[in-house]
Amino acid sequence: MSEQFEKLRPHLERQMALENALILYSWDNETLAPKEAMDNTAKVIGILSAESYQALVNDEVRELLRALKEPKEFDSLSSLEQCIVKKLTKSFDRLEKIPADEYRAYSELTAKAGQIWSNAKESNDFAAFAPTLKEIVTYQKKFASYTKKPDMSLYDAMLDENEEGILTRELDVFFGKIKEEVVPLLKKVVAQNDGVDKQYNIRNYPVEKQREFCRFLAEYIGFDFNRGVMAESAHPFTTNLHNHDVRITNHFHEDNLESAMFSVIHEGGHALYEMGVDDALTLTPVGGGTSMGVHESQSRFYENVLGRSEAFWKPLFDKLKDTYPDTLADVDLTQFIRGINKAEPGPVRTEADELTYPLHIIIRYEIEKMLMEDLISVEELPRVWNEKYKEYLGVTPKNDAEGVLQDVHWSGGAFGYFPSYAIGNAVAAQIYAYMHNEVNVKECLENGNLMPIREYLREHIHSFGSTKNMNELLVAMTGEPLNAEYYTKYLTEKYTKLYLS
Repeated sequence: MSEQFEKLRPHLERQMALENALILYSWDNETLAPKEAMDNTAKVIGILSAESYQALVNDEVRELLRALKEPKEFDSLSSLEQCIVKKLTKSFDRLEKIPADEYRAYSELTAKAGQIWSNAKESNDFAAFAPTLKEIVTYQKKFASYTKKPDMSLYDAMLDENEEGILTRELDVFFGKIKEEVVPLLKKVVAQNDGVDKQYNIRNYPVEKQREFCRFLAEYIGFDFNRGVMAESAHPFTTNLHNHDVRITNHFHEDNLESAMFSVIHEGGHALYEMGVDDALTLTPVGGGTSMGVHESQSRFYENVLGRSEAFWKPLFDKLKDTYPDTLADVDLTQFIRGINKAEPGPVRTEADELTYPLHIIIRYEIEKMLMEDLISVEELPRVWNEKYKEYLGVTPKNDAEGVLQDVHWSGGAFGYFPSYAIGNAVAAQIYAYMHNEVNVKECLENGNLMPIREYLREHIHSFGSTKNMNELLVAMTGEPLNAEYYTKYLTEKYTKLYLS
């Protein structure tokens, strides 16, 4: 047992407790808190954030980390303790460069920003959100200037926070390949999809019935309601305190059957990741998902690779029809599968099909780069957003609520996050390609038994928390690091079979 590590432990426990308190406030803000609570609650969040910062960034922790990184001392640690020291050192090195007063002020700002964004979206008023967003962008640039390495741009520093080692030079190549492969395929598919009738999707589906079916879906894929809860928010999300308290939200539209169903499968994928973290890791600095990209790989794997397959719906379709006996009376499984996979350019990312989805991410990636490189201003975002949508997808949002205000992410300062959705899709396709060697995925889905799939993911990804990075997990599981070829091949094979064969 390391005496130095034992001295570090109380600092870890204090910061963990404070972070859990902040997570609870964030959860409450997005779900149940009254609108007028925002200003006072933001002050509390600012105080707690400052305390969390100081629990880690202090002279005693600095000296303990210095001692623990000495070769002899480091070698005496268990493998878990070594992982914790590495992760904590990275967090310390980053936070130490950010002045405490700025960290607190930024935490208060982002605590308020979510409600300001929500109100602006509801009233279709980007100008009401723009001043807050401008402040967030200023802080993001400032923090990135403190923490970036000499060879990084400001945006690279933001990307590195979400997926270590994946910077603009890698993403430019990655997205270039996707554009090269997906855009021509999309044109072919769209030319053939006129015969796909999904008018059923915009009929009336009572919200209470949707809640009931979505709860069933969550349990069906493995979400444990003894260790998790589901609520409602303006934008669906997943958060957790530890592996026995994982929380997801959903959002319901009476005239959209698919939206809530695929949101709950998506967020359920995130939740299963956190529920699958090994008990020895939870409540430690390595007790969560390893990166945004790997996290998204799990949500997208469940939502798309599994959830939009015919095999997934074979044992479920009758229950879906029984839930809406009159509304879906004239819809059969074949029509439904073609409908939920219809490739059709639209303005909203969360409602996008698999084929158009990466183009939504490329748009955000390019806009974020422009914003962080001072090529555009916050005030120009609506115009640039609409121009990009016209260029890449041939559609123009009818208003800012459907356009630049559609995502909550920027209100929380999540710049550099959107590329992780595309990375996640690529990781999901790579996992799927190799999973077949050990699990008969189709048979499991058709039998309504997702446990072998869930256990495979838990064994190879979930249980490790963040003790391994994305490429370490992929090499151990598939024998190679991230390879976008699997993603483009997956999309080509799937949509050729659905539309072009």
